[in-house]
Amino acid sequence: MPFPATHPALDRALAERGYAEPTPVQEAVLEGDHSGSDLLVSAQTGSGKTVAFGLAAAPTLLGDAERFGKAGKPLALVIAPTRELALQVAAELTWLYAGTDAKIGTCVGGMDARKEARALGWGTHIVIGTPGRLKDHIDRGNLDLSELKLAVLDEADEMLDMGFREDLEFILDQSPSERRTLLFSATIAREIAVLAKRYQRDAVRIDTTNKSQPHGDIEYRAMRIAPNQIEHAVVNVLRFFEAPGALVFCSTRESVKHLQAALRERGFASVGLSGELSQRERTDALQALRDGQARVCVATDVAARGLDLPDLGLVIHAELPVNRATLLHRSGRTGRAGKKGVSVLLVPNPKRRRAEMLLSSAGVTASWDVAPGADAIRAQDEARLVSGPIFDQPVADEDFALARKLMAERTPEEIACAFISLQRAKMPAPEDLTDPGERPERKERGDAATAWPSERLQPHEVSWFRVDVGRHSEGKQADPKWLIPVICRLGGITKREIGSIRILSHETRFEIARAAVEGFRSALAAAKNPEVAITPSSAPDNAYEARPKRPFVKKDYAPRAEGEGAERPRPAWKAKKPPFRAETGRAETGRAEAGAGAPAAPAEDRKPWKAKGDPKSNGKLRGNAPFKGGAPKPRAEGAPAAARSKPPFKKAGKPHKRAG
Repeated sequence: MPFPATHPALDRALAERGYAEPTPVQEAVLEGDHSGSDLLVSAQTGSGKTVAFGLAAAPTLLGDAERFGKAGKPLALVIAPTRELALQVAAELTWLYAGTDAKIGTCVGGMDARKEARALGWGTHIVIGTPGRLKDHIDRGNLDLSELKLAVLDEADEMLDMGFREDLEFILDQSPSERRTLLFSATIAREIAVLAKRYQRDAVRIDTTNKSQPHGDIEYRAMRIAPNQIEHAVVNVLRFFEAPGALVFCSTRESVKHLQAALRERGFASVGLSGELSQRERTDALQALRDGQARVCVATDVAARGLDLPDLGLVIHAELPVNRATLLHRSGRTGRAGKKGVSVLLVPNPKRRRAEMLLSSAGVTASWDVAPGADAIRAQDEARLVSGPIFDQPVADEDFALARKLMAERTPEEIACAFISLQRAKMPAPEDLTDPGERPERKERGDAATAWPSERLQPHEVSWFRVDVGRHSEGKQADPKWLIPVICRLGGITKREIGSIRILSHETRFEIARAAVEGFRSALAAAKNPEVAITPSSAPDNAYEARPKRPFVKKDYAPRAEGEGAERPRPAWKAKKPPFRAETGRAETGRAEAGAGAPAAPAEDRKPWKAKGDPKSNGKLRGNAPFKGGAPKPRAEGAPAAARSKPPFKKAGKPHKRAG
């Protein structure tokens, strides 16, 4: 069906762009009488949501007028989660409203805030921005939303996932309550429903997603690879499909930098996108993709949100996404606007279970196969060369004349070989990959007492290999801490495929699951400059290889002296405390009255000790019986001296004044 009439200027813009039929979301938004209603729309990425809300906003912003009036305070506000998406929306609305004299301003992070403030001061009709930068302009008094008629939240689910809820609520609270609110999201989760209930009035619910077959224009493929061949697998997948544009997803910034550099080294025109890049660098990278100067983009999830790249026919998940939403978001970068696309998941054998659960939760079906090898890529190159679009291009007259001259001087075989050589010189060489094989079947777990023995590999399920490094080898001795990682790296397996390990005197033998033996052998053959030599072997003898015992050497002891062996005499007893001084009632400790290192005062110069009265008890000691001064009570002969309480501790500096 053709586009329904919305506004004369917008209809002309659609015709100039070649829009003949609306997409499902555009048709659902424009049909019926929704011109004055709030809309809650759920649609897949790449379904034409920008044009949809641009057409839906025209009756509210223009009414019956042909063009906008003088620009002042903004009439419409579009909020997007990322800079790239905001700039993309601004570009779409610019050509859609070109015939209406609309002034469109952007407020995104990474741009000059002073320039944006000047543009807002001159007046705008439509403002597009990210939540953080919009809130900043509102706080500074640069953005006044008092005359706002329409607010659009694009990719609302992504904005909530990125933690912009408070900023969104702050922005919407600054606008008039009678405004019209359009909320677009890929999914309507609970948080989206709560936001819509608070800021929308009697919103019309529109759902254009196909829950039974999400992303129907996308072909999903899962490819088995060895854990140490992810980089080579990305190269071969790019060469196998030869898409005009490809997007490779990684989980971290470091992975993006490493993979992008590796692809550039192999001859791919590639760019990288990550959160650490400045806005200028990100804009230049996207422009290189749109101009055709680059064909491959390596990006993280955050940097690639909302990207709409032309002729993007291939998405590669170099590292598996964390959840179903990320999988659908990544894959939704291709297969847009009715075009077909391919989404490839590179799955190491240890992560196959996780990949299967991820695909199942997303509701998509993927075809499983091994990553394409060099032979498959050469076959694809031959097919593309024979039936390539180069033969369908029009030929100029001077090219015909040159062709006749070549035919006169060269044979057809020579000309064809030269053409093939030129074509292959433009293509990066494919990488040799090893088939990791199917993963071993998971055994059913028993109870807790028998679970571990039931999972061990049986003798008929393994093959033995050996390493010429043992317990007593010269130089480096065998140690599982470094031996197991080396075996996994050289053989392209994980420790799950390794069984028993027997470390002998001068060699080490270990088990490999037979399901992974073929891939293990291929990986060993392709390994360059291996750290250790791994060769096939047989099972070691069951007999325990005893370690050589140290020879017993009897020590010669000198003969015992006469009487040796008797109980040794005990040392003389030493008193722990000095004797008690009856004159003063004190023990002579030799400790200085003043500080450490000061000599003790003579006993005759010391004043007898007298208890200090408690100020709260009128000079009397605490307790039941009052203190009676005088000489100390006589004690029995041999009785120990009464223990004296030590004076309170004071820091060295001033001498301690004794209470008299």
